[in-house]
Amino acid sequence: MTTNRIANKTALITGATSGFGKATAHALAQMNVNLILLGRRSERLQELQQTLSNLHPKLHLRTLALDIKKYDGVKTELEAIMAKTPIDILINNAGLASGLSSIVDGDLDDWEQMIDTNLKGLLYVSRTILPQMKQRNQGHVINIGSMAGNTTYPNGNVYCATKAAVHTLGQAMNIDLTGTGIRVCTLAPGAANTEFSEVRFHGDKLKADKVYQGFQPLLAEDIAEMIVYVLNAPAHVNIQKVDMMPTAQRTPYHLHQEID
Repeated sequence: MTTNRIANKTALITGATSGFGKATAHALAQMNVNLILLGRRSERLQELQQTLSNLHPKLHLRTLALDIKKYDGVKTELEAIMAKTPIDILINNAGLASGLSSIVDGDLDDWEQMIDTNLKGLLYVSRTILPQMKQRNQGHVINIGSMAGNTTYPNGNVYCATKAAVHTLGQAMNIDLTGTGIRVCTLAPGAANTEFSEVRFHGDKLKADKVYQGFQPLLAEDIAEMIVYVLNAPAHVNIQKVDMMPTAQRTPYHLHQEID
């Protein structure tokens, strides 16, 4: 990458304490992007801030422990930040899968958590930040979707539905922002080895590890690298959708695993 078009800009990342969010924070810091990092786990946020501050002492770094499922808190906290620091880049990364069961056996708490985080949380953050981007006529939004938003898989019902909604909202954002300088991309990863499956299986690491046996899955750093690529495109280029899977996987149903 010969040209750095995002240096000295400010990016806000939701779900920054692990997985794609944490890797993206590191990748953007290397591009001299100032960071506002959101997450629910304050201890992890503090650790990440300390690590990044040591590696990149000249960057402006801020962390905020925030539950994006609560609109009042999102609006109050983010508007206070934007009054002092305009946000150039929004990475709507916070999301999760909780449970893996049929609709007739589904756990309502799992459903509520996925809908509130993956869909409503994304909307709350975007609704708060986009007006300022529109006023400034500049900005870049990346929504983290999923291949599950393209193709529904067995027992993925509500999770797949929330990610399909994320994809639809990405299209809607692009339509609504026609005529502005704001660009919107939906990035849809396939199988990626993060804490995703461990969260889905409620902390059962053995079950989670089996998901990634017998092939090389995507890593969080792979997603972060793609995010940097998309953000660094020239201003006249809007990469609206990226489907990204490990070479061993071609659809959610076509995955080559070499298991003894």
